[in-house]
Amino acid sequence: MCGWSKPRAVTRLSALILYEYPLNEGARTMLRLERLFARLQLLVARESDVDHHHALMTVFEVMELLARSDLKGDMMRELDRQRLVLQGYRENPAVAREPLEQLITQFSEAFDALNRLSGKLGAEITSNEWLMALRGRSAVPGGTFEFDAPGYHAWLHRPGGARRADLQRWTAGLQAVAQGVRLIMGLVRESGHAVRAAAPGGQFQQSLPQGKSYQLLRLNLDDRLELVPEITGHRLMVAVRFLKADTEGRLKPAGEDVSFEFALCS
Repeated sequence: MCGWSKPRAVTRLSALILYEYPLNEGARTMLRLERLFARLQLLVARESDVDHHHALMTVFEVMELLARSDLKGDMMRELDRQRLVLQGYRENPAVAREPLEQLITQFSEAFDALNRLSGKLGAEITSNEWLMALRGRSAVPGGTFEFDAPGYHAWLHRPGGARRADLQRWTAGLQAVAQGVRLIMGLVRESGHAVRAAAPGGQFQQSLPQGKSYQLLRLNLDDRLELVPEITGHRLMVAVRFLKADTEGRLKPAGEDVSFEFALCS
């Protein structure tokens, strides 16, 4: 005779939530661009009109960041700085030569690609009158529906492959920027070494050594704790206060001891 088996308790595996906090405005801009380019790549690869709508809205967010007149120069200086740091490892016997040379080449190529861009970053998009008109409409809540933007409505009804080809053509000039951002942030993260830390009563504070510049704090937190880290920092100190949401979603000090993992990246 077949009977019901007794249900077994299911133990949920913990997962770590990564929080990244920039310690200067340059790193903040790089993080924003990195996230936007990652979102753009994901959305362009999809087929639906809704995804491609949000891809264009993401392009417009990128353009807001690229409007900074000094961004290109800052990126080129950072790429060159990191390339020189990598070259310093050539005489280190503990560093594999071939991967190191490949990375140095990538930084050199990214520097040259940015250097070849003439005019302002994203000029191919700002010179497109149709896109700029749509960008203006997108600032109005609900301003891109068919009764306000019939041309855009028609574009959204084109086949997904045709829309993707348009998006790739429009954003081709941004690829050098995206690659530069990926390389810069990738090497910044590699410079950090994760350590365990404790926050008695949900409060953590650490002074930073003088003479060394950090760009990024990375914090891993067990999601089962259901806590939110409120991170602040500058060139002399970083601090973390752990918060917990009440029944209405308002964040309040947790007031409990917290163990977490963090890394400071230069």
